[in-house]
Amino acid sequence: MALTIAATSVKAETIEVTIEKLVFSPASIEAKVGDTIEWVNKDVFAHTATVTGGWEVMIPPKTSASLTLKRAGSFDYFCRFHPNMKGQMTVTLP
Repeated sequence: MALTIAATSVKAETIEVTIEKLVFSPASIEAKVGDTIEWVNKDVFAHTATVTGGWEVMIPPKTSASLTLKRAGSFDYFCRFHPNMKGQMTVTLP
């Protein structure tokens, strides 16, 4: 007698965060390890998505930049150039 186990693969997603008029939108996101966050900067100046003691993504003006999430947790991030710009993400295991 053979036992067959079917595994479902989970496809990673790309989650877009728009930066416009000094605001991350949406400001709060939920993602899974393996997902990619893509920040789309519509402003005319550079921004960052920075987690203190973690990572930093530089987002030049009128372009985008991305980060593939490698660990679970809750992360508050901000723009190093404009500290009033804040976002939050919750990352869970797939």
